[in-house]
Amino acid sequence: MTPSDLLISTFTQMLSALSVWLEKAEAQMPEGGAEALLSARIAPDMFPLSTQIRFACVQAQESVYRLRDQAFPASIDTLLNEGRNADQHPGSIAEARARIEETIALVEAAATASPDIDPAMPIAHALPTGMVFDLTAECYARDWVLPQFFFHLVTAYAILRGGGVDLGKADYVAHMFAYLRPGTMPPP
Repeated sequence: MTPSDLLISTFTQMLSALSVWLEKAEAQMPEGGAEALLSARIAPDMFPLSTQIRFACVQAQESVYRLRDQAFPASIDTLLNEGRNADQHPGSIAEARARIEETIALVEAAATASPDIDPAMPIAHALPTGMVFDLTAECYARDWVLPQFFFHLVTAYAILRGGGVDLGKADYVAHMFAYLRPGTMPPP
């Protein structure tokens, strides 16, 4: 399995789940409650839900371009700026879901449009702080992208769950039901 194979399927599954969680928030919360959750956070020094969603999308989009050694499109700066400014402009659930759908479409298009990535390809990953990590494509996918992506995804889940949205483990791993052996689902 190449780094792209792993990342593309993971991003698609989990971003789709995130979109469903937001849909459930809208359906379960009283008028305006789901929108209010976009400003909710776990701790005072953490980013709010709206930022967590956008930063999960950033991780997915950045990795697609970085693994192909391509310049980032303007959409990544847009997501980053929206995330950084979420305290003043959290946006709406519809906008958050649109960002998720845009990211899924970008990731799926990248999967079909380019050749496999060499797992040993060197990646220099520079952070805004000036730190630079020298990694292979495989290490970048495993040690940076997936942990960063899941950090923002799980934080979004926790904010939604803590805000009163009825979510459970089945919502987190909904993609696994495609593998469920017939006749083994326990009764409700």
